[in-house]
Amino acid sequence: MSRFSQLIAVCMFSVAACFVAPAQSPLSQILQPAPPASSSANTPIDPFGRTTPSGAVLGFLQAAQSGDYSIAAQYLQMSAARRQSEGEQMATKLKVVMDRAFAGSLKHLSAQPEGTPQEGVPPGRQKLGTMSSGDVEVDLDLVRVSDPNAGKIWLISSDTLAKVPELYEQAEARQVETRLPQWLVKHQLAGMPLWQWAALVCALPIAAGLAWLILVLFGIPLRWWAAKHGQPELGERWRSVSGPLWLLLGTVVHRILARYVGMPLLQRHYYIQVTAVAIIIGANWILWRVIRWFLHRVRSRALAHGHGGTGSLMLLGERMVKALVFVMAVFFVLGSLGFNMTTALAGVGIGGLAIGFGAQKTIENLFGGVSILGDEAIRVGDVCRFGDRTGTVEDIGLRSTRVRTEDRTLLVIPNGTVATINVENFTRRDKILFKTMLGLRSETSPDHLRYVLSEIRRVFYSHAKVETNTVRVRLTELASSASNVEVVCYILTQDFNEFAAVREDLLLRIMDLVNESGTGLAFPSQTLYLSRDTGLAKDKTEAAVKKVAELRGGKQLPFPDFTDQDISSFRGSIDYPQSESALRNSPQEPEKGHQAGASGVRREP
Repeated sequence: MSRFSQLIAVCMFSVAACFVAPAQSPLSQILQPAPPASSSANTPIDPFGRTTPSGAVLGFLQAAQSGDYSIAAQYLQMSAARRQSEGEQMATKLKVVMDRAFAGSLKHLSAQPEGTPQEGVPPGRQKLGTMSSGDVEVDLDLVRVSDPNAGKIWLISSDTLAKVPELYEQAEARQVETRLPQWLVKHQLAGMPLWQWAALVCALPIAAGLAWLILVLFGIPLRWWAAKHGQPELGERWRSVSGPLWLLLGTVVHRILARYVGMPLLQRHYYIQVTAVAIIIGANWILWRVIRWFLHRVRSRALAHGHGGTGSLMLLGERMVKALVFVMAVFFVLGSLGFNMTTALAGVGIGGLAIGFGAQKTIENLFGGVSILGDEAIRVGDVCRFGDRTGTVEDIGLRSTRVRTEDRTLLVIPNGTVATINVENFTRRDKILFKTMLGLRSETSPDHLRYVLSEIRRVFYSHAKVETNTVRVRLTELASSASNVEVVCYILTQDFNEFAAVREDLLLRIMDLVNESGTGLAFPSQTLYLSRDTGLAKDKTEAAVKKVAELRGGKQLPFPDFTDQDISSFRGSIDYPQSESALRNSPQEPEKGHQAGASGVRREP
């Protein structure tokens, strides 16, 4: 079965289901509020449900539709004697007049025992609409009276009943009924003549066809404009929204056609309820699609500008807004069916509090996820440290954040915990700290040590990957077995693999420099000097001391540091990679470390 045929079948079933109901429909019981709590057990209860305006009107129509006019007469404001003699006849005429001459709607019937306050209407009365036929017109009014057996009840007022006989004489049969076979007029189904059922069913394909024609006529210029301006996605969006638009337009057209059928008032009331549900579904369906388009476009723009957190937050927001739209659609549907939404909203509020108390951790994790995505402190793909665990963020969900650790295990952390702990993001750093401690042999003389310090500074000032203004090379401690030198600087890279290569290069250069200067690195061990141990290289030591003496004589000793002019002349004089490096001689520059090692987690020092 095609999609068109399926929708036609659904519409026909919905219209038929709203009318095929027993005379005492449970809808009237649903629409009537529960009797208020009484302080006394002797409070009278009306067996006819006349305690509210909606109960009085719907009860009269249902009783009259079932042919029980003796019960229908109980809803009329008449004396007991007159009701006994004229009640059934008056109820019969009033039913005909209401079906053919009532121009209002039962949608706004009050379900409150006191009724709804109306401007210009005294308390204890309700004006429902106007009944007119020919030159006769009268208001359909309800009045609240006291009954010794039922308490406060609503009845159709005597002022309205006084005009019913005259209206009945003016309410002529429809011209269309005089031209139809009598069996279609006399036989009824669920209180409505068969010809009206046939008219409603025939109006379904007509309404569907007219709605389809409207969409086609509107879609032609829309597709032309989209093709002319190079926006093919506009045509895709139009096709995706055409279904709910077709349902919405078809329902509206069918309601227009149904006005000419002249359905009885009760069936008209049910028909309006069902079509209102279809209109609500179509409108919310369109709203659902529009929200998805809009948030998807915002998310795409955020991802294009590198705002991954905002994109993920848009995805979460789309789910929440869609859930809100669905809940509001349910409330609108229930309201159109006559349910008291004040009680329902109060129940939702109480239920929400109960759920909130019972799901505190879930709500905490939900808002924690929102704060993480909104703050953009971490993103998917970032390398972070969570407490004592380090790994790559793989996903930020509604409840938890998933991290792939260095051991390739999957670490799941609740979002509420992530929002409260200290998270260190290694991917966001703009440069990486290089820090090491050198221990030179304790027998190194002061001038010799000055030479080594100046040469190490020269290396760091000259390296292309070292931030010059953060270089710190200082003698920090004279220990029992070594002279400790602290070396600190920042390496100008964000990739840890590249940092590891630069760190290796600097350490090797320091080792070469120390060896060439004639001293050595001290190790945490005891050294036993034998007669064959030559100790320090005497010629290199003397050369280093001589060099320092020359600098001191020329007042060029680089302590506590080199001059700015010297530092500027050093900058970039050391090639990196070195001239003999295979990478430097490669015809193509190597890829960055984060691309080469994308499958693993970068280890931190």
